[in-house]
Amino acid sequence: MFVSKLALCLFLLFKFAIGEDPYRFFDWTITYGKINPLGANQQGILINGQFPGPDIYSQTNDNLIINVHNNLPDPFLISWNGVQQRKDSWQDGVHGTNCPIPPGKNFTYHLHLKDQIGSFFYFPSLALHKAAGGFGGIRILSRPMIPVPFPDPAGDFTVLIGDWYKTNHKKLQARLDRGIRLPPPDGILINGRGPNGASFTVDQGKTYRLRISNVGLESSLNIRIEGHYMTLVEIEGTHTMQSIYDSLDVHLGQSLSVLITADQAVKDYYIAVSTRFQRQVLTTTAVLHYSSSKQPVSGLPPDGPMNIDYSLIQARSFMTNLSASGPRPNPQGSYHYGSITVTRTIRLANSAAIVNGKKRYAVNSVSFVDPDTPLKLADYYKINGVFNLGGITDYPTDAALHMDTPVMDSDHHAFVELVFENREYWVQSWHLDGYSMFVVGMDRGDWSTGNRTRYNLLDAVPRCTVQVYPQSWTAVYVALDNVGMWNLRSETWERRYLGQQFYLRVYNPVNSTRNELPMPGNALLCGRAAGKSTLI
Repeated sequence: MFVSKLALCLFLLFKFAIGEDPYRFFDWTITYGKINPLGANQQGILINGQFPGPDIYSQTNDNLIINVHNNLPDPFLISWNGVQQRKDSWQDGVHGTNCPIPPGKNFTYHLHLKDQIGSFFYFPSLALHKAAGGFGGIRILSRPMIPVPFPDPAGDFTVLIGDWYKTNHKKLQARLDRGIRLPPPDGILINGRGPNGASFTVDQGKTYRLRISNVGLESSLNIRIEGHYMTLVEIEGTHTMQSIYDSLDVHLGQSLSVLITADQAVKDYYIAVSTRFQRQVLTTTAVLHYSSSKQPVSGLPPDGPMNIDYSLIQARSFMTNLSASGPRPNPQGSYHYGSITVTRTIRLANSAAIVNGKKRYAVNSVSFVDPDTPLKLADYYKINGVFNLGGITDYPTDAALHMDTPVMDSDHHAFVELVFENREYWVQSWHLDGYSMFVVGMDRGDWSTGNRTRYNLLDAVPRCTVQVYPQSWTAVYVALDNVGMWNLRSETWERRYLGQQFYLRVYNPVNSTRNELPMPGNALLCGRAAGKSTLI
C-alpha cells in the first residue's frame, strides 16, 4: 500500500513538474427547440438550450474536452472551423473522418489547441444542420507571458454573422435532394438575431475587440459600424498589420478580429451587415450601445460597398505583422514561406452540371459522393472500394462532370501551390481543414505561371478559408506538415452538399505517433468498419 501511494505521489509530482497543458471541460446537449430570429417560429438546433451555441473561451495549448450528447432524432457531428488538430484528423468532425453521433448517444472530442491563437467558430457539419443553428464562437487567447501587439481591450465580443432561411432545414435539404437550387436567403442574422436584435454595450473612450465570423450558408457579407472605424488586428490566428477600414468583407467560413474605439458622441449607432455579390442585397443591423446613451438608433444604416474591385483591393491589403509574436514568443515572420521550393502545383476549378436530372457541383469535373464508411476509417482498416485514391486530377480537364468519392494523395512535408480558379460569375469560398494557407496572390482573369512574379512572398496572411472572386483566381502556398485525411470543400453549403468537395490524404508511410496520433479509444465505428477493434 505504501509503495502504491508513493508511486502515485511521484507520478503527480512528475506530471506537475512537466507542466502538462491545462484542461477545459465542456458538456453539451444537442436538442431541437423553438426559435424565431426573423419573427417567425421555426425549429432550431440548440446547444444547452442556446441559439447560437455557447462560446468556447480558451488559451493556446489548452486541451478542450467536449462531451457532445446528441438528443436529436438524427445523426449529428460538430466540426471546428480553423482549429487545427495537429496530427489528429480523428477529431475533425466531418463525415469523411468521423462516424456521426447516433441519436441518443454521445461522443467526447479532445481538441489540443497546440500553438494556436485567434478567432474561429464551430458548426454542425452533416446535411443541412447548419441551416438550423448549432454554431458558436471559439476564441483562443495568447498566454500571459507572450506579448500581443495591442493593449488589452476593455471588452471582447463574439459577432457571428450569416444569412438565414425561415424554411426548415430538412425542407431545404429535400429541395437539394431533388436537384433544385436553394432560393435566396430570407435575411441576415447577427448572433442569431434579426434587425436590431443584437446589442453590444461600450463605454465612451474605451477600445473593444470584435471577433467576427461568417457562419452562413450562401452569402459573402460586409460589416460596418456607423460613425466608427475598424482596425484589423487578427485573421484566423495571425496578427495582421493594423490597417483601418470603414467596412470589411467577410466571406463564407472566414473569421477576423477588429478593434473599435467608442470615441463618438454618446448615443446608439448601427452595426450594419449586408450581402455582397448578389442581385438582391439583404441588410440587417445590430446596435452599438454607449452605456450612458439615452438616444436610440435612428435614420438609415450606413451603405456598404457595391463593386468587386473594392473587395479585391481590400483583400490584397491584408498583411501579416512580422514583428508580432504568435502563439510562441517569437516573431510571426520567422517562417520564410517565400524561400521554400514548391514541390507540386494543384489547380482546382469549380463547375456545375445536371446529372440524372439533378443539379451537381464539382471540383476538376468530379462531384463528391458521401461513402457508406468514413474515409479515415476505410484508410485505417484498409477497406477497399470506399474511396478512389487519385480519383481527382491536379488540374482542370474540362471533362464531363462525373460522380465519385475521390481522395487526392499527397506526401507528408510536401510544399504545395494551390490555385483556385473560378470561371463563374459568383464569388467562391474554399476551406481546407487541418491547415492554414498562405494567400500569396489573387486577381481577375485566368491564372498562368507568369502570375507568380506578382506573388506576395514576404507577409501574406495564412488562413484556413479563402475567397475566389468571379472569373478570377486565388493562389495559396501550403506546407503539408499535418498527417491525416483532410476535407477541402466549398463553404457555399449548397455546393458542398451537392459535391463540391474532396479529401486530401497527407501520408507518411512510417506508422509513428511523431507523425500522427493513434485512433482514440472512444472512436465511433460505422459502415464497413462497424464491429472492428479500435486497436490494430
